[in-house]
Amino acid sequence: MPSVEHVEKHFTATAAVRDIVIGMSDGLTVPFALAAGLTSAAAALSKGNGIIVTAGFAEIAAGSIAMGLGGYLAAKTDMEHYASELDREYRETVELPEIEIEEVAKVFRDYGLSETQMEPIVTAITSDQKKWVDFMMRFELGLEPPDPARASRSAATIAVSYIVGGLVPLAPYIIMREIIPALWVSVSVTLLALFVFGAIKGHYTGVKPFRGGLQTVLVGGLAAATAFFIARLIS
Repeated sequence: MPSVEHVEKHFTATAAVRDIVIGMSDGLTVPFALAAGLTSAAAALSKGNGIIVTAGFAEIAAGSIAMGLGGYLAAKTDMEHYASELDREYRETVELPEIEIEEVAKVFRDYGLSETQMEPIVTAITSDQKKWVDFMMRFELGLEPPDPARASRSAATIAVSYIVGGLVPLAPYIIMREIIPALWVSVSVTLLALFVFGAIKGHYTGVKPFRGGLQTVLVGGLAAATAFFIARLIS
């Protein structure tokens, strides 16, 4: 029987996708809800589209900076945490070698290996301190070495995604002169964008695209509807 090469395809850009999801989902939802709420207030006050566009741009600017900074700090925290744990593991392999050797053995014991089977493996790993520490970081703590450029790239990805998402619900108010027609165009365009975004996100994260799109639409629509009716009650 001819052999068939088995090729596994795994989606590995999880960090970048996470940043895009964070930025885009908030960028679509928060300005959408803000614009809907301001529409209700502006219609009652007869102040036109100016207040909506101005407030929308201000929110997009503030939101993109805040979200980007949040992504940067989160990535920096991950790097600092990894460095701290790495330093601790190096120290423990020197100060507490017996305990650390037993922790290596426990990893293989949990996989069902006998003492005889694991002894040469444990000896080989613990004979090299760097390999020993790398093994403990990966298999005991579940930590992978962070990308040094991750923090700045995460900040930029989240901020740009937020801006792109935020311009979608705001665009009709910039282009159109009438408030209420602009609202309905904004609702239609944004709900469509939310559905497409949710479907694409679902495709990459293992969720059925239709389900992912519907969930995203429900969250964004609920946020906008809540803001709209609260502003309407206050106005």
